[in-house]
Amino acid sequence: MAKDYAKAFYKSKAWQKTQAAYMVSKYYMCENCGGVARLVHHITPITPVNIIEPAITLDWNNLQALCIDCHNAIHMGAAICAKGLRFNSEGDLVKTDTPLL
Repeated sequence: MAKDYAKAFYKSKAWQKTQAAYMVSKYYMCENCGGVARLVHHITPITPVNIIEPAITLDWNNLQALCIDCHNAIHMGAAICAKGLRFNSEGDLVKTDTPLL
């Protein structure tokens, strides 16, 4: 789920156009495992300080097309998600019946 400070950014036309074009450029293929990509991940995370910097938020060099499992693994490895939670295809944090290890 997008943090409060980032909700307006993720709804912006600039982000919608960028992420759509990026996914097309990657043929909707996960850049990590080769599966079907469902979302665009920011390699350098967006923060309240850098959210106004297009080099962080919109630059393709900071983006990665990922499937849900690879996106979850990145965030789980960073201790972002608790056991029993995952990110869905819309990027929202949801409960799951089968938690990832």
